[in-house]
Amino acid sequence: MTACAPDSRYRPCVGVTLINRDGLIFVGHRRSKGAFDQVSAPYLWQMPQGGIDEGETPFEAALRELYEETNVSSVKFLAEAPTWLSYDLPPDAKKSWSGKYVGQTQRWFALRFLGQDDEIDIHAPGGGKHKPEFDAWRWEKLSALPDLIVPFKRQVYLDVVEAFSPFAAP
Repeated sequence: MTACAPDSRYRPCVGVTLINRDGLIFVGHRRSKGAFDQVSAPYLWQMPQGGIDEGETPFEAALRELYEETNVSSVKFLAEAPTWLSYDLPPDAKKSWSGKYVGQTQRWFALRFLGQDDEIDIHAPGGGKHKPEFDAWRWEKLSALPDLIVPFKRQVYLDVVEAFSPFAAP
């Protein structure tokens, strides 16, 4: 699995496509993160994602981020997207990072959820040690995800759909 991001102008991150036994994908309804984060419905849904910590492989980061955002640890690796997927942040969002990055580049992983729905806890994720990222969640068809994400991330989600559609089946 790839260890580093190719372009330092982009924050290295990971994304997780968590697929249940019915071939549906976990999506969380994002909590607002401040004044610049005023996104309207229906663009408030996303898959788990987050930054890669120093010394962490992208896959280790994916497992950690998934746990920190959903409390889920009962998973099986299915696939890794073949390339890094990047997007530019809108001008208002760039201000929150003091101009350090122009956007994010993500390594995406498809994971099969092996647990039961009651393992998912978005209100006290990471065993209650992490601040909630989501205020609601649901299982959704993979093909619907590009219409639920903020528009500046849409192409990434289209690429994820293409990469992981063989795994989104019961």
